[in-house]
Amino acid sequence: MLYKQIEGTDLTVSRIALGCMRIADMQVDALETLVDKALSLGINFFDHADIYGGGKSEELFGEVLKKRPELREKMIIQTKCGICKGYYDFSKEHILESVENSLERLQCGYIDVLLLHRPDALMDPKEVAEAFHELQASGKVRYFGVSNMNAYQIERLQKYFKGKLLFNQLQFNVVHSGMIDSGFHVNMKDQEAIDRDGMLLDYCQLHDITIQPWSIVQASWEEGCFLDHPNYVSLNQKLEELSKTYGISKAAVSVAWILRHPAQMQPIAGTTSIKHLEDLCTACDVEMRREDWYALYLSTEKVLP
Repeated sequence: MLYKQIEGTDLTVSRIALGCMRIADMQVDALETLVDKALSLGINFFDHADIYGGGKSEELFGEVLKKRPELREKMIIQTKCGICKGYYDFSKEHILESVENSLERLQCGYIDVLLLHRPDALMDPKEVAEAFHELQASGKVRYFGVSNMNAYQIERLQKYFKGKLLFNQLQFNVVHSGMIDSGFHVNMKDQEAIDRDGMLLDYCQLHDITIQPWSIVQASWEEGCFLDHPNYVSLNQKLEELSKTYGISKAAVSVAWILRHPAQMQPIAGTTSIKHLEDLCTACDVEMRREDWYALYLSTEKVLP
């Protein structure tokens, strides 16, 4: 496993995190086995959200911690809040209430990292900062970040928050690569030159914000996983070729492509399969060559200017 020290904190995070969105239907014993396997693979970062499984994912994870309280000190637990049914809510009242509910479900005394899940158009950054300061002072949340936010949304919040926003969880992979596309096509007139996020990749690197890619092997909501998908023949041919070159699976090659970027991103592996998790972690065993990184990018029918 690879690790990253988060600047200005005592957090040393595994470069691959276990995403807990899909654990809601697991049995407690099976989840305990998955958690044990993740820890044995070197994963120390566990990503939650209050809406995953309608709260059931946090609840089941809490049952594991109740059964095995000694595991808590080996973990960095992250959760998210702000998504409600039909609207988003970054009010101070909602943030504080969400954290209390997550702590109760997780059955632990504190959360290491809290992210705001989706941008709330009605966000008052002063109010959010008040909530963060209160949670930090009480010891209920140690660190904070955001999810799916652009550069200026982060700037608005950072203006009032005395601490540092450490993470931004974003959809990113070799197919969903808009953050990289626009960087290649600066000063061009083609579609890829459109800056859709305020140079977010550069912004996060400049401000030492760790990007956490989600849906790391998903092309889109409609198409699902790009592995062996008929719409991505060239990509899968290149993945197969690089799989043989590096001695890891096509899925692991896809993760190795993300890990190769100098931003030192932290992919979220949202799986409940021990075999799949073991497989994805082999991405840490290789460093993709520059020419292979570009070849894989171009196999998605993108072009360099």
